[in-house]
Amino acid sequence: MVDSTSSGKTFLVIILAVFLLCSDEVLAKSRVPISDAEIRQRKNDCYADIESGLWGQECKSSTIAKENCALRCLSPVCYELIYESDPLEEGEKDFSRSSEYKYCMHRDSLGQSLDGIRGSFDV
Repeated sequence: MVDSTSSGKTFLVIILAVFLLCSDEVLAKSRVPISDAEIRQRKNDCYADIESGLWGQECKSSTIAKENCALRCLSPVCYELIYESDPLEEGEKDFSRSSEYKYCMHRDSLGQSLDGIRGSFDV
């Protein structure tokens, strides 16, 4: 016969082990960074959603509006950090912010802090 106190302790140890294995630190270390191919696929999915009207007519009003919406769709947190206060404008090529955005997505996919990303690629 099994002692109920022993069973209770075993159950608590198992629960504690599961909790520790699922902690953010362990999950962050086991995550795989987002790949360029995955970014391209997700962005193409965003463009399809925009074209279907899912993001509203404003996102279909111009090429640059579509691009800003696609960036917001792809990663709302990185868009807010990098572009929201100063969205891309027609004809603008901003390689610094583009690099920051990609770096943000990489760090976010790993569960890492996004502090210090803004301005990290300024020349």
